[in-house]
Amino acid sequence: MPEAAHNFVVVVVEPETPGNIGTIARAMKNFGLTELLLVDPPPIPAGSEAYGFAGHAREDVLPNAKTVSFDAVVNKYHTIGTTAITAEDSRHHVRFPYKTPAEISDDLKTVETETALVFGREGTGLTNDELTSLDEVCSIPANESYPVLNLGQAATVLLYELRSLTLTDTQLPDVERERADESDIDRFYEFFTDFLHSVEGREHKREKTALMLRRLIARAHPTNREISTLLGLFRRANILLGEQSYGESNQTDEMDDTTAVESIPEESINAIIESTSSGYEETEAQTSSDGSLCDQSDSADLMNADEDTEMTAGADVGTDADVETNTNSDNT
Repeated sequence: MPEAAHNFVVVVVEPETPGNIGTIARAMKNFGLTELLLVDPPPIPAGSEAYGFAGHAREDVLPNAKTVSFDAVVNKYHTIGTTAITAEDSRHHVRFPYKTPAEISDDLKTVETETALVFGREGTGLTNDELTSLDEVCSIPANESYPVLNLGQAATVLLYELRSLTLTDTQLPDVERERADESDIDRFYEFFTDFLHSVEGREHKREKTALMLRRLIARAHPTNREISTLLGLFRRANILLGEQSYGESNQTDEMDDTTAVESIPEESINAIIESTSSGYEETEAQTSSDGSLCDQSDSADLMNADEDTEMTAGADVGTDADVETNTNSDNT
């Protein structure tokens, strides 16, 4: 387990159901916490329900859990109590002001002391006296008509929100999405403009469609591979529709949409579809050392098909679980 980026302990006050303790232990292991403190817990023998719900946390977090007093927690840690019931205004100071888990996560970035996340009983939660003894109050936003979460669920939600403070690494690959080179995106716009001249006779429609696509591409931030795929696709389409010159397209300015589309030979449309599915296997996008696209030498057959058309890179189309049941008792 990676070393925690922030020092948290989890405290459960008078838990009633061993299964909930196991669920909390599992959530702790999921999000990089190791120290579980229990105030007046029920017996938790090895092999009990708690171990059944703990997953791999039964190997370390759960057996290493310690029994402590509530006062000991208050005296040692910066404490955050959890509750589903909050006050509506500043006239009440026991449950107000409160913070959401996301707000707690932001605020704790500046707290260097050890912090205890304190959860209450399944049936009644933390008492007013207990909340009064704690430094902060946290409440999870939920359905107004039923905001009470199961104890294990509440712990999981809060620990998830704090993950940026407790984990230095996750199972997700550390890969940054890199936008394609602007020069290659501009080449794609040129290819798409040529395509529009072949399939759309009216100039104002071509301009409108070209602008719409430019906005779409700008929002999408395509990668080199994605732009390469589009370049290969529209290059093939333009070759197969090449018999329609710009001059011929301009003569159709008065045609309606249906007539313009019907003017494309059916065999050309079928050829585009067939070449799109097979063409990706013939050419691949290559990336030079500086990240830009480069042409492939074995694509000479495509270049011969239209010597006046600039060759662009084609692209191929990319080709422990523990299942357990959470308890249903409610937590405030």
